Amino acid sequence: MTGLSTLLIVVGLFLAGGIYSFVKQDMPKGLIVLLSIGAAMCLVAGVVRLEVWN
Repeated sequence: MTGLSTLLIVVGLFLAGGIYSFVKQDMPKGLIVLLSIGAAMCLVAGVVRLEVWN
């Protein structure tokens, strides 16, 4: 079960890096907010899966 948790955490961190890049490039705020929500959801889901299943 930790494989999916690891994948979710990695995707969340990847999206967080994308947020930083988009902010530096002055991308639309709506896109940045959408990426922020997606990153937070992936990171929380990954951590929760690690805590629940272990």
